[in-house]
Amino acid sequence: MELHMSKLSTRQRTLASELNFGGYGVHSGQPVTLTIAPAPPNSGFLICRDLGSGHTTLPVQVHFSRITRTTLCTTLDLGDSVSVATIEHVTSALSGMGVDNALITLDGAECPILDGSAQPFASAILEAGLEIQPASRRFIKIMRAVTVRNNDAFAALEPYNGRALDLEIDFDSKVIGRQRMIFDWSPRRYYEDVSRARTFGFARDAKILRQAGYALGSSLDNSITVHEDRILNPGGLRYEDEFVRHKLLDAIGDLSLGGMPIYGRFRSYKGGHALNAHVLSGLFSSDANYEIVTAEDLPLNFDALDDLPEGLSAQPYLRSVV
Repeated sequence: MELHMSKLSTRQRTLASELNFGGYGVHSGQPVTLTIAPAPPNSGFLICRDLGSGHTTLPVQVHFSRITRTTLCTTLDLGDSVSVATIEHVTSALSGMGVDNALITLDGAECPILDGSAQPFASAILEAGLEIQPASRRFIKIMRAVTVRNNDAFAALEPYNGRALDLEIDFDSKVIGRQRMIFDWSPRRYYEDVSRARTFGFARDAKILRQAGYALGSSLDNSITVHEDRILNPGGLRYEDEFVRHKLLDAIGDLSLGGMPIYGRFRSYKGGHALNAHVLSGLFSSDANYEIVTAEDLPLNFDALDDLPEGLSAQPYLRSVV
């Protein structure tokens, strides 16, 4: 049985059933419904917009080459003047929970913010379960370090025997200050230590952001709000260092736009969506920076099926996905 499970852990995974969500965009304030469906092997994350009246855009890969804006969220161009914003929490949950292939469909221009974290998406994946597919998992193996900088801020991808993130933030705020988190990825650790971390902002910025057309749907129900030296949310924080954990959550979502899971280490200081996008561009700017490898080529201790969150089932492939 041990050998059988070891072989299964090298296989790609999709969702065992379709997931449905309803809410509104944190920036647009507009209502939106979102569906995440199973997808065939080697699809990666696909996305399309339901434009109504029976019209849906053709699915395209969720990929960094489609990023058009990184102000406060990651926005993708789907073609034909159709875009989708705030994709990173959805892709973070999919990537963090070990999903390789999925089709995302939404009927608005921004993904629903829900509670401001990736937990609603991750919990739905947990409940639905995974389906193991008859194709080997593929990874982007970092072969040569790539670093991008903006003043003292930086993001880097480096060779490393595993999948790790080392992320540090530094805010001029007594509530946040300097926080660092080193995270060795597994679906269980992602679910327990990262998925519940919410997005955050400062009360002093609210008026300026709304005048600029951002944060129109932001509230204490979906964002940690910092005012001077206190947190306005009645329930306080979910983790003592929730701020750096959310930045890590965002980074996992943004890095999934490389098209496959990354085998290596990501490091960041004062980073964000823009630097996350730039480091992917830098990585793919030279073939010498990376190799595409299969799971059979890698040690399995970082990605074994026995490190799934409690209650997440992973079933062998039973059906074809159309």
